[in-house]
Amino acid sequence: MAHEELSPLTGVIAEDLVIIDFGEHEGKTVLEIADTLPEFYESLIKEREQGNFLIRRSRDKTFRLYISESFS
Repeated sequence: MAHEELSPLTGVIAEDLVIIDFGEHEGKTVLEIADTLPEFYESLIKEREQGNFLIRRSRDKTFRLYISESFS
C-alpha cells in the first residue's frame, strides 16, 4: 500500500473512509458513490475544483464530506 493513487475527490484519504453528509446520498461512502453513481461522483469533483467542498473529521473519528455554496 505504499504507493496508492490519490483520489481526485478525497486526495490522500481513502474513498471508503469518507462519508457523504448531505442530501439523498447521506451516509454513503465516496467509494459507493464512485461505483454506483459516476455522474454524481463527477459533480462532486467539480464542486471540489470550485472550492465548495470540505472534508472534516468528526468526533466519532469518521471523515465527513460537505458541500456548500457559502465556501466560495
